[in-house]
Amino acid sequence: MAQLILVVDDLSAWAPYFPSENLVDFASYLQQACDKNASRTNTGRIRVINLCKNNKYLSNGYYCSLLAEARDQHVIPSVATLNNLHNRALFAFGFSGVHEALVEYAAANDGKSERKQLKFKSYFGRSSLPELEGLCRELFERLPCPVLELTFRKRSRWELTGLATLSPRELVGEEEDQFAEALQAYSRIMWRKPKSVKRYRYDLAMLVNPDEALPPSDPKALARFVKAGERLDVNVELITRKDAQRLAEYDGLFIRETTAIDHHTFRFAQKAEHEGLAVMDSPSSILRCANKVFLAESFTKHGVPTPKTLIVNPKSKETPGLLEQALGYPLVLKIPDGAFSRGIYKVADRAALIETLAILRNASALVLAQEFFFTEFDWRIGVLNHQAIFACKYFMVKGHWQIYRHHDQGQAADSGGFVTLPTYEAPKAVLNAALKAVKPIGDGLYGVDIKEGNGRVAVIEVNDNPNIDHGVEDLFLKDKLYDLVISDFVRRFEMQR
Repeated sequence: MAQLILVVDDLSAWAPYFPSENLVDFASYLQQACDKNASRTNTGRIRVINLCKNNKYLSNGYYCSLLAEARDQHVIPSVATLNNLHNRALFAFGFSGVHEALVEYAAANDGKSERKQLKFKSYFGRSSLPELEGLCRELFERLPCPVLELTFRKRSRWELTGLATLSPRELVGEEEDQFAEALQAYSRIMWRKPKSVKRYRYDLAMLVNPDEALPPSDPKALARFVKAGERLDVNVELITRKDAQRLAEYDGLFIRETTAIDHHTFRFAQKAEHEGLAVMDSPSSILRCANKVFLAESFTKHGVPTPKTLIVNPKSKETPGLLEQALGYPLVLKIPDGAFSRGIYKVADRAALIETLAILRNASALVLAQEFFFTEFDWRIGVLNHQAIFACKYFMVKGHWQIYRHHDQGQAADSGGFVTLPTYEAPKAVLNAALKAVKPIGDGLYGVDIKEGNGRVAVIEVNDNPNIDHGVEDLFLKDKLYDLVISDFVRRFEMQR
């Protein structure tokens, strides 16, 4: 697991706070040996929280961050962040929601609505002012600093006009309490008492959304991932989108929330990869799997068997005739980034085709058109690091042509039945097609949807975070399925070391 180091100008700056063995002064940090293993200890990576006074170029604080980066240690604030804080042009771009947040704050504090300037402090993205909590969190994600003093001025609108870093020595009274609480929340691992809490070899963050209607893993499956971690000496901790600033605490990120490009899941993956974490699934996997246009081109290039597929412009007048001639009826139209059977339309005649293209022209510049290949079930082959780990048959909803049938007005979606088999009982052609489909995408965890019938095998798509639900995908392997996934994270951690 990660070792955290607090660096202060001198130890006297820490007098108001609880003593910590993780605390060092700048002189001691400067003298630490710098060798090829300095970025790691026997238990994991080193992460540095630079609490030196660093509001000047070439100050102790500046050199602390510079040394940490030279030693391949993760540090906040980074040198890039410190340089950005002195770039006045940065403020011209502003931050979303500044004016609205300050107006809300003024409205909640009677008698202050005429104020033209506001100055307050943010501690690890937290604020003592509830109306400004979201603003502080966004600012911390973009400019991670332990303590920031923010200055806002009201002209025609509220604008952020000043940013300054502060050290613990510059805090007084309640500010010291707020800083200590924020530090504890940000770095909970560091503040655990070793005698009362088990220490794990690695720490894995598992990103979930408790409110998601169709999550990739149900609560029982999530609990089994946690148990698998305990068996393999990995601390698996569930996090949500509010925990972005805590990613540096972990050795890896496992995304168990439905991913999308313009979405916090993708930003989490990017941030985690940038921090040097093992990520499943990686940003590149999300990019490649999220868009069916990419998959279609990739399948064609690498000879993956698929239904007959065309990529078309829904606005072109020639498209209806082209599709009728090439595919005939019925045919299937898909938006590139649909998931869980959403954004997929079956059309049976010219009128339905023109109507559906009119709908899709506002959703995407390109759409996929495929021959209609009906089967009673779709294969789902789970692939991890280019090895098949589970095989399921997902059956179509009764009286419907898809495995999910969605309803309007917030009703729960219907789904068909399933059968889970050992991978060796799946047809060899299905397994081979699945492995061939994921080869150009990456070495993560994927679910490959495949149709089989009339002597044909056709890959429909590759999912970057496939369902692993208790009682479904784990029905054959049971707890071993969860062990396989966590073991692969351990393999990745070991490779990083």
